[in-house]
Amino acid sequence: MSRGGPGRLHLQHGPIDLLIEAEPAPLRDAAFAAARAAFDGLLEGLVAELPELRRAAEDARCSGPVAGRMLRATASHAKDSFVTPMAAVAGAVADEILAAMGRAGPLERAHVNNGGDIALLLGEGQGYRAAISSREGRVLGHVSLRGGDGIGGIATSGQGGRSLSLGIAESVTVLAASAAQADVAATLIANAVDLPHHPRISRARACDLVPDSDLGARSVVTGVPRLSGDEIEMALVAGVQRAQEMLAKGQISGAMLCLQGQSRIVGRGASAEIEEHEHVEA
Repeated sequence: MSRGGPGRLHLQHGPIDLLIEAEPAPLRDAAFAAARAAFDGLLEGLVAELPELRRAAEDARCSGPVAGRMLRATASHAKDSFVTPMAAVAGAVADEILAAMGRAGPLERAHVNNGGDIALLLGEGQGYRAAISSREGRVLGHVSLRGGDGIGGIATSGQGGRSLSLGIAESVTVLAASAAQADVAATLIANAVDLPHHPRISRARACDLVPDSDLGARSVVTGVPRLSGDEIEMALVAGVQRAQEMLAKGQISGAMLCLQGQSRIVGRGASAEIEEHEHVEA
């Protein structure tokens, strides 16, 4: 654990790496103390429940607070796709820490960034803007939020991220009511951006790459060749369809899907905007 600079707290344990901010300044110390207290033992609790968290969501039985958030976020998708609670782990951790901070006092603005999956608290009149970037650091677009829009989480998934992916999306960024909900939705939409029978997309069994992967023997993408414009469109259309289904069910508020210089946006409103970069290049 360490403080990450003026007005910022950095908490790290194993694979969990959090950057935390809170306003107003007079409540910051109390919020940070609450974050530290909630973080203490969090990873150990998740490790204890790993066997259940790696099971299909409809079969998992979880008891801890973060595990419970993971299970609730994934349960609504279980009928449509294979998904385990692990699909929401990063977002659920961020949500849990933010919730603890909120109980410490009436914060006006706060966020917990867990490796790019972000839990947000925005009061009336507060705003938040973040860049959507590729794994090489290219800016693909921006997200702009305002307090009262009902969005409490941003998450990104895709090729080159921290987890294995069944699809070929460069990135899928999702806005949702919580970071855990955004996390699982980004994972599933990124999985849907795919060309399942493309002969030059390389795949391998998840368990051969990560022996204890929750995806088991399912094929994950390990390499994507340069695709034609028609192929990119076909893959993005498949992902857009999945995102639109989630939007219609109220599972997400919006999404931006990116693949080899092309992008598509699903859902946007008066207070929450996802903007494409003017010059998205492959």
